[in-house]
Amino acid sequence: MVTLHTTHGDITLNLFADKAPDTVANFLQYCRDGHYDNTLFHRVIDGFMVQGGGFGPGFEEKETRAPVQNEADNGLSNKVGTVAMARTMEPHSATAQFFINVNDNDFLNFKSATSQGYGYCVFAEVVEGMDVVNKIKGVATGTRGYVHQDVPMDDVLITGVTVSE
Repeated sequence: MVTLHTTHGDITLNLFADKAPDTVANFLQYCRDGHYDNTLFHRVIDGFMVQGGGFGPGFEEKETRAPVQNEADNGLSNKVGTVAMARTMEPHSATAQFFINVNDNDFLNFKSATSQGYGYCVFAEVVEGMDVVNKIKGVATGTRGYVHQDVPMDDVLITGVTVSE
C-alpha cells in the first residue's frame, strides 16, 4: 500500500505486485527515493484521468531512471479508480509518471503486442481517497506555455508519500 499525501487530501493505493511486478517495483523505488515529494498533478482531464509524477512546481522536470518494460498484458483494465503508468507513443517508455483513471478507459487496455495495441499498464487501484481524486479532477485547468494543456490553474501537489509494507 502507498498513500499519496496531496494538497487536496490523501489517496491510498493498493499495488498489484502479482500482476505487474516490475512496474510496482519501479513505482515503489521512486516512492522510497522521495521522487514524488513535491510533484504536480500536471495534467487533469475530467472524464478521463489525472496525471502526475513528472514535474515539480514551476514545471521543473524531474530526473528519472531507465524506462520499465510495459506489463499491460496482465489482465487488468483501465477502469475508474485504477492507476496506470503514463508513457510516450513508445510502448516501453514508462518511467515515473502515472495516472489515475476517473472513467472506464477501455481504449487504453492491452490489445496486442504492437506499438498501437500495447496499452497502458494498470499496476494499482485507489482503495481510499477517491473523493480526493474527484476533487482534483474538478479543478480549473488551462494551458501552460506552448506545450502543456489541461494544467491545473492552481498547483495540485503530491506533498509526500508513505509506503506501508
